[in-house]
Amino acid sequence: MLLFQLIIKRCFDFTIVFIALVLLSPLFIILYLIIRRKLGTPVLFTQKRPGLEGKPFNIIKFRTMTDAKDKQGNLLPDDKRLTSFGKMLRNTSLDELPELINVLKGDMSLIGPRPLMWKYLDRYTPYQARRHEVKPGVTGWAQINGRNAISWEKKFEYDVWYVDNWSLVLDLKIMVKTFTQVLLRKNVNEEDHVTVSEFFGTKNMDDINRQTEQQ
Repeated sequence: MLLFQLIIKRCFDFTIVFIALVLLSPLFIILYLIIRRKLGTPVLFTQKRPGLEGKPFNIIKFRTMTDAKDKQGNLLPDDKRLTSFGKMLRNTSLDELPELINVLKGDMSLIGPRPLMWKYLDRYTPYQARRHEVKPGVTGWAQINGRNAISWEKKFEYDVWYVDNWSLVLDLKIMVKTFTQVLLRKNVNEEDHVTVSEFFGTKNMDDINRQTEQQ
């Protein structure tokens, strides 16, 4: 992405997010108080994620799980700690509202490949790693084309396609489509999973060879 494109994208992000944070501040306060009462503290969940060029930053979300542990002091599986209220936050994507702060800080963009787990960095093929050539986004091309209902490999294909085809018009299209996805609560989770299954790397050599040829 060229320098002037980065400047345009940053100005777009900052303007939209600044307005959104002002308008949504009452909702932030209400959610903060409800989450504190139902799930406890800390209300905000932070985690290290790879950003532009794979550099680390701390993503900010509202917490959706309890800290319930077994007799040995280990955290229970996600499906045991995710309450009905937490599911509602995820299904409506309200848990991701604090990521607007990440956008304001410049860690993220409104639109871009989703920031994934830090431990995935060394599991990508060179083609898949190209998703880090732009800032990660609150939503992206993969999210409006299947979200969590498609394979990891397909998500990465969409991410790299976005890197190669970015435009302000495309960002606007993704933003509008995202609102529709959220309202319809489509493809929030994988089948039989309350959260997204872990990515262990692309093991299908045909996929790797095909992706390499596309570079």
